[in-house]
Amino acid sequence: MAMEKTFIARGGVSLDLSDKEIDELFSEALSQALAEIKDAGPVLILPPDVTRFHSRGGYLTDIAYREISGGSNSRQGETTAKSRAVTVLPALGTHVPLTVAEITRMFPNTPQSLFRNHDWRNDVVELGRLEKEWVEKATEGAVNYDWPVQVNKLLRDGGFSVLLSFGQVVPHEVIGMANHAKNIFVGTGGKEAIDKSHFAGAAFGMEKMMGRVDTPVRAMFDEGIRRFGDKLPPVFYALTVVGARSEEEAAAAGKPRGSLAVRGLYAGFGRECFEKAAALARQVNVDIMDEPIKKAVVYLEPEEFRTTWLGNKAIYRTRMAMADGGELVILAPGLERFGEDKGIDALIRKHGYRPAKVIREKAASDAELAGNLSAAAHLIHGSSEGRFTVRYCPGPGVSRAEIESVGYEWGDLHTAQARYDVEKLHLGWNTLADGERIFFVPNPALGLWAEKKRFGV
Repeated sequence: MAMEKTFIARGGVSLDLSDKEIDELFSEALSQALAEIKDAGPVLILPPDVTRFHSRGGYLTDIAYREISGGSNSRQGETTAKSRAVTVLPALGTHVPLTVAEITRMFPNTPQSLFRNHDWRNDVVELGRLEKEWVEKATEGAVNYDWPVQVNKLLRDGGFSVLLSFGQVVPHEVIGMANHAKNIFVGTGGKEAIDKSHFAGAAFGMEKMMGRVDTPVRAMFDEGIRRFGDKLPPVFYALTVVGARSEEEAAAAGKPRGSLAVRGLYAGFGRECFEKAAALARQVNVDIMDEPIKKAVVYLEPEEFRTTWLGNKAIYRTRMAMADGGELVILAPGLERFGEDKGIDALIRKHGYRPAKVIREKAASDAELAGNLSAAAHLIHGSSEGRFTVRYCPGPGVSRAEIESVGYEWGDLHTAQARYDVEKLHLGWNTLADGERIFFVPNPALGLWAEKKRFGV
């Protein structure tokens, strides 16, 4: 069932949607969308995991569950709701399954019994393949392999009438702008698909893609939908754009300093809702700078960032803004390990974060790395390419020797936190008492910072 219809397109760089407004807009759009689906069978919700806590995907899931299950505040009513069962499959991709505490934190009003885990190594089916020649052309010769269109088996074989895919549109190192079909083909994808798509992006060049809608990897996912989407139930997307409030906005709204605002909410079938969300995210989440950063300090919130697999957003999202010879200081109090996946963690420890040329050579000669191309892509993304120093300041979970073994400089967390007090710094340029000028990023997951000439504008 091919469908292209947008039900919500509400957004603006200064918009600050309240929970009540989100609830009203989304509930009405969901009701309209479900009315389009004549099959009143069960529903599969595909929200982001806790690493995207600020996406408001958890809130949308709670609303969807209430509406579909016929909760006390449901707008649909008991008769319709009773005919629809709900299953929730967080789009984990390569990430570890959510804990009970994390589900409670992110999805407080959705029963834990409804949740299923995605196993990217074992739980997938293949819908079809894009030919090697097609992928080679799409990536402008960066890679020369085919690409399997894979999803969790529940999506194809679970008997669901509709898939509800929720998430945030924000700059992304692998695909340019996160979400839409990525939530399907990576969030519920399999090892080969994730490996090959990630490496395709890394080989093509992260800097040529980040913050952009139309990229080689996006083209691969779009083609997967075009050719094989009819093997899946209809997909209803609900996408947010989230940005940090200015100090003035926070004060006016009575919100804490550094709090986040939902700048946009877009929902519908097809690609149009994503394109509209991405256009706003380009305005809200991409900071094009006139001058490079000589000293950047990035804070990794401990409940969100426990691995360098996730925490290296501090590098991905600032690399195009860093000056040659500069220093990136990463405050990582919750760091516990390198990879989300044990196998990938071992590969990171073995090879380290090295320049792209080195990792490509290793992937060509090391069979284990060649068989785990998403890890190879991650190692490329996590390098400064020798242009600037990356100084990781971890908590007690990772030692100095471990940090230095993967190619980073180590910093003492207590000393760094004493100098760079995250409670006093604000997003952007700060001048310390002794005159040192730094650029502070309180959450790298929320944006992309790039010097104008490196971004190409």
